[in-house]
Amino acid sequence: MEITVESLETPALTKAQLADLLFEQIGLNKRESKDMVDAFFDLITASLVEGTDVKISGFGNFQIRVKAPRPGRNPRTGESIPIEARRVVTFHASHKLKEQIQGGA
Repeated sequence: MEITVESLETPALTKAQLADLLFEQIGLNKRESKDMVDAFFDLITASLVEGTDVKISGFGNFQIRVKAPRPGRNPRTGESIPIEARRVVTFHASHKLKEQIQGGA
């Protein structure tokens, strides 16, 4: 079964649109579709908050990276401002996803 997104009205794919696609193309009811999408993203979020990398086969990897503190500056005033250490999420697309993107261009 292939899920298509050609009918999307906006260039971004939203969680609501994902739930609608599950409803229309798989046959789940709207409540189940919304709950499934929310549960999927909640699971990814919880794993990343714990510091666990998330690997989705054929799609890519979400990784937590710790950025060290560094000096910065206010672009308006030129004033020096310290930027604190923080955790950021990075995404690296899988080779399969990259190949599909290049093939579709």
